[in-house]
Amino acid sequence: MRINLASVLVDDQEKALRFYTEVLGFVKKHDIPMGEARWLTVVSPQDPDGTELVLEPSGHPAVKPFKDALVADGIPFTSFAVDDVKAEYERMRGLGVRFTQEPVDMGPVTTAVLDDTCGNLIQIAHQAG
Repeated sequence: MRINLASVLVDDQEKALRFYTEVLGFVKKHDIPMGEARWLTVVSPQDPDGTELVLEPSGHPAVKPFKDALVADGIPFTSFAVDDVKAEYERMRGLGVRFTQEPVDMGPVTTAVLDDTCGNLIQIAHQAG
């Protein structure tokens, strides 16, 4: 068994696609119209046949209170691995990304938390190997 899809709930799929590709650096994999929404996935350019991230519309009534509670408590919805948290932090800040947590070294792990502009906090992390 392996993970082939993971989702992030976004309030605007087009805005999310721009952020996740132009800012975070993912690559669009699927973009299929499905009524009012789209089956929209992105992948890492380093692993184009790997796990896909679904940019899932957040239209269900339970989603907004859930996302609002996570953001209010500063809890990231998910985490992405990077090679250098501090370099990514500087790169993304230069693009205007708002961080709720600057890079923090926690022993073998360094993390930072950013606002994805679509209602989520996202952690970036590097674990020393």
